[in-house]
Amino acid sequence: MFYESTKRIIDIIGSLVGLIVFSPFLLAIAILVKLDSPGPVMADTPMRVGKNGQLFLMYKFRSMFMGAHDILHNDPRYKDLLEKYNKNSYKLAMHEDPRITKIGKFIRKTSIDELPQLLNILKGEMSLVGPRAYYPDELENQQAKYPNSREFVKIILSAKPGLTGLWQVSGRSEINFDKRVEMDAQYVQRRSVFFDLFLILKTVPAVLAGKGAV
Repeated sequence: MFYESTKRIIDIIGSLVGLIVFSPFLLAIAILVKLDSPGPVMADTPMRVGKNGQLFLMYKFRSMFMGAHDILHNDPRYKDLLEKYNKNSYKLAMHEDPRITKIGKFIRKTSIDELPQLLNILKGEMSLVGPRAYYPDELENQQAKYPNSREFVKIILSAKPGLTGLWQVSGRSEINFDKRVEMDAQYVQRRSVFFDLFLILKTVPAVLAGKGAV
C-alpha cells in the first residue's frame, strides 16, 4: 500500500534526523533528569497497546519520582487523587500531582519528555503521526465506562500509535476518553500523507502553547 510504505519511509527519515539533530539536547535533558532526583533517566511505566493490540514499552524521559505509578495505585494517601485520576480519563493536572519532579514539570509542559519516542518510531512500534498509545487497563476500564467507544477503539488499534496526532494538537488532556478515541478513530479513517504533514505542522504551535499538557 502506497500510504503505508511512504509513511514508514517518512518515519525512518524523520526519527533519524530528529535523533541526530536533538542528540546534544537529549543528552542535556538526560543529565538534568538524573541530577534532579534519584532513579533512571527513562520513565518506568507500564506497557502500552500498539497496532493490533501488541504491547510495547514506550520510551519517555522520567518526569516523576521513582515508582510513581505504583504509589498512586497502592498508597492510601493518594486514594482521592487516584479517584480523580480515573475519573479524568487517566490524567492529572501538573499543579495537583505531587509525584512530578522539578525538571519533570518543565519537560512535560513542553512535551520534551516525549522525544525519546523517536526510538520507538525507528523500531517500527510507533509512527510520527497516529492515535494515542493507551495503557491496557485504561482501554479496559474506560470502554466499560463509555460502551460506545468500543468501535472507535477497534479502529484505533488497526494503526500504529503516534508521537503526535489529531487529539494531541487539539487540547490533549483537556479531552475526555470518549471524545479522544473518537478523534483518534477519525484520524485513522481519513489518514493520508498530506494529513500527516498537516498535523506535524500543527504540532509546533500546540507544543509551544503547552495546551492541555499535564
